[in-house]
Amino acid sequence: MVESAFILEKYGIFARTIVRNATVPELYEEALGYEPDASISSTGALIVSSYEKTGRSPNDKRIVENSSIKEDVWWGNINIGMDEDTFMISRGRAIDFLNTQERIYVVDGFAGWDPKYRLKVRIIATRPYHALFMRNMLIPPSYEELKHFTEPDYVIFNAGKFPANPLTKFMTSRTSIELSFERKEFVILGTEYAGEMKKGVFTIMNYIMPKQGILSMHSSANEGIDGDVAVFFGLSGTGKTTLSADPKRKLIGDDEHCWTDDGVFNIEGGCYAKCFKLSEKEEPEIFRAIRFGTVLENVDFDKKTRIVDYNGISRTENTRASYPIEYISNAKIPCFGKHPKNIIFLTCDAFGVLPLVCKLSLEQAMYHFISGYTAKITGTEIGISEPEATFSACFGAAFLVWHPSKYAELLAKRIELSGASVWMVNTGWIGGKYGEGERISLKYTRYIIDAILNGSLEEEPKIRDDLFGYHILTRCSKVPNNILKPRNIWSDGNNYDKTALKLATMFKDNFKKFEKGTKKEIVRAGPKVK
Repeated sequence: MVESAFILEKYGIFARTIVRNATVPELYEEALGYEPDASISSTGALIVSSYEKTGRSPNDKRIVENSSIKEDVWWGNINIGMDEDTFMISRGRAIDFLNTQERIYVVDGFAGWDPKYRLKVRIIATRPYHALFMRNMLIPPSYEELKHFTEPDYVIFNAGKFPANPLTKFMTSRTSIELSFERKEFVILGTEYAGEMKKGVFTIMNYIMPKQGILSMHSSANEGIDGDVAVFFGLSGTGKTTLSADPKRKLIGDDEHCWTDDGVFNIEGGCYAKCFKLSEKEEPEIFRAIRFGTVLENVDFDKKTRIVDYNGISRTENTRASYPIEYISNAKIPCFGKHPKNIIFLTCDAFGVLPLVCKLSLEQAMYHFISGYTAKITGTEIGISEPEATFSACFGAAFLVWHPSKYAELLAKRIELSGASVWMVNTGWIGGKYGEGERISLKYTRYIIDAILNGSLEEEPKIRDDLFGYHILTRCSKVPNNILKPRNIWSDGNNYDKTALKLATMFKDNFKKFEKGTKKEIVRAGPKVK
């Protein structure tokens, strides 16, 4: 709604019209009136474009390097430092742009479902699409909470339509995403991709929560009918959102959580699902959530019928849907859960080496958590025929602030106290690498997840892998036994051995940068490469 009494002068913003905490219908009207390319899909979702940038820009993220956090932050390629003066130049550039706009959109919301730990966040943006996106992704305050919202803990200034000056110190392009923990402000320039706001909030939580002894996690989580909680870690494309949206279980959240002394809580108020190749048959919960109130980013659609083509990639393969978590029919509201009974690491192994499922010891769990392995499929690129191993610490290195060992120590402590079992599930290839083997059927992956969650897999026989050290499950209900042992289904066992050794060596080489400061038992839990 337009609020004439609400002002932004404290930030140096003197907008003519401020649309603050608008309802969904109001934001639809704003989008159709002021977003040039906004459309409504055949199911009622708002279709929008993020234009040039259709994904995050991690190389353009900066953190102000002040004395209060200097010793805490894991500085390097992930957390690139900048000085306060340069931040203020970018902030001034963003404020100047916001002051040129006829309409400003403000969204106030919470990050974190647990009132003991939640943050008050304010979004100041120029696009109705960004306002609706963050209305979905933050936890909306009640009417009474909104009346007493007062000063936010953090403010995000989204001036993404306006570029950064690449000649400014610390800038590497016309995009810049900057965070000041001292000022409690986050500035976006040169990118209109809405995911930067969502992950900005997660980055803030990834600093604040561990400082209080709470584990922040790039994970999904769900709950069974008996209250048993499962947490799924995994990088984009491994199935984290898909596998947690289980009609037999209640969804706690699909992407960001915290694990406290009391249990698990969701950081977000909504879900941000990938849409590429989405189908009602394979992912019914997500498919049905795309309706009025959902934001659809960068999708292809029929201009007359407004039917979305989820296989279309004319703009990007990273098409996305943002919707409130209550759009999932079996969501658990409020989004809390007990201590997890099962921890599941999801990896899409394009080398065809890892088994469909294996059990990890505590030390192995820490090793693989710090490693954060998956693989990118590069076979379609000219001149490249091999998969590319990708290691992202804690299955979310781009959003970490502390050193990965900080998060690993917190996870180890939580696992020991809860007695949770840790599993690694491969959602990638078997019988050969990408281009030679076969992609693991989603049906079989779901059977494996079911067996983990109902407890039956604990009792199944296992064999130890001599190279990687984990214990491979050799039997699982409804899954053919012959595909559970990865070497057995390669046509050439020697070729498997060579590929497995290559991947194991990649693990060892990647982990070298973490060895200093990591317990020896964890280092020794990695592959046994001679």
